[in-house]
Amino acid sequence: MTATASSVRESEHPFLSGNFAPVQREFVASELEVTGKIPEHLDGRYLRIGPNPLEDPDPGRYNWFLGAGMAHGLRLRDGKAQWYRNRWVRSAYVADALGERWPGGPHGGGLDFAANTNIIGHAGRTLALIEGGGRPYELTDELETIGGWDFCGTLVGGYSAHPKRDPATGELHAVSYSPLRGNIVQYTVTGVDGKVRHTVDIRLDAHTMMHDFSLTEKYVVLYDLPVALEFGASIRNAPARVVARMLTRLASRHAAPDFLLRAALRGSSRGGRPDFGLPYRWAPERQARVGVLPREGTAADIRWFEVQPCYVFHPLNAYDDGQRIVLDVVRHASAFDSGANITPLGSQSLDRWTVDLAAGRVHEQRLDDTTQEFPRVDERLVGRRHRFGYTVGAVGLAPGAQGTPTPDAILKHDAVAGSTQVVRFGDGREPGEFVFVPSTPDAAEDDGVAMGFVYDRATDRSDLVLLDAQTLETVATVKLPGRVPHGFHGNWVPSEE
Repeated sequence: MTATASSVRESEHPFLSGNFAPVQREFVASELEVTGKIPEHLDGRYLRIGPNPLEDPDPGRYNWFLGAGMAHGLRLRDGKAQWYRNRWVRSAYVADALGERWPGGPHGGGLDFAANTNIIGHAGRTLALIEGGGRPYELTDELETIGGWDFCGTLVGGYSAHPKRDPATGELHAVSYSPLRGNIVQYTVTGVDGKVRHTVDIRLDAHTMMHDFSLTEKYVVLYDLPVALEFGASIRNAPARVVARMLTRLASRHAAPDFLLRAALRGSSRGGRPDFGLPYRWAPERQARVGVLPREGTAADIRWFEVQPCYVFHPLNAYDDGQRIVLDVVRHASAFDSGANITPLGSQSLDRWTVDLAAGRVHEQRLDDTTQEFPRVDERLVGRRHRFGYTVGAVGLAPGAQGTPTPDAILKHDAVAGSTQVVRFGDGREPGEFVFVPSTPDAAEDDGVAMGFVYDRATDRSDLVLLDAQTLETVATVKLPGRVPHGFHGNWVPSEE
């Protein structure tokens, strides 16, 4: 089966041009060409997802967060790349646009949207995730949509795009938010059986976009940072703007009643094409802070600590250190105050925040000022002390450059040595997020491979590149038949999962 979307117009929009532009068709390729040698221990799928609009979006309103999700997958086994395939996530709108019957699914799992932010394996399922109250979607191993999923009936109102798996228990921890939940964010723990077993509702001073969080062995760390809800930012009609402001004030500080939440969830799959701007703005008038919640505590147990104004989309990792909590984060000077670019160009850095529980303050330290994002750590060390981390860098970014930073390198940070290794892939080759896969379950922290997609502008094609994590030398390259647009997140899912 092949599905094709209408062509997107040539545009100067930063997220509708270059390798941010969507691809227009689905396809399957088998027995892919490989240079080098794929390690024999790799038996599973490398999955990645990102926004990929079906139809021409309005450049004046489009934001990278808003495109319908497209999943990409590569099956590796016995030293071979057995197949590559890409598939749109079939929300009701996507299925209708492609002339297909919507697979349906539980309405309680969240608002209907083609999830575009993360893709994971859990409880024997492949799940496409999105934040902001969107419902997770379950996919087959071959990335066909099964339908919306609500964690066996235990999830209502949407989920996080960034759950953290505890390496000791296999449980998923998540912090989820939604404009319909107003100023309430929800911490959940989902068991290895796929059912939510623990829930804590946390009331903030006002609604914020809580994109990610951190997990340690003892604590859940919340990032309450100055990004505020603002409906109708792009509305030109004056009366409509007044109504939007009223809705913003109401939604920022009050959760929707359950009957209204459930009605919105039921009706979202009949809403037609999503055509809205991202309803958030930079709010420098708000105090930036982090909240520390004991993993088995209640909302009343949270302690709040002030930090300098900034935004964090993605932390690298966190761990306990006696009476301190160490948070390594990618810090943005601000967010959503620079149009379609999301954050000011060159404003990202890798920072360490040390929360001193005894003194009641946070020490902030710059680790690396290279423009970078999409940090990843060895998943066996989530919430534990780590040494190495990987980010996508724009090493060649010129001072004063304008537009969207072009990714051109993978950075390997060594927290013990205080050093950074840089690997580049050649002129015109642009990497995305890389993930680490150990050579054995008990291998050393950097004994394994780091893998991710690399786009080549000269050929307009992408490869899966596998690096030796210790040396950063290329171990193998899998040549794909087409292009994988710069997207968001992915994971290695072993066959046993």
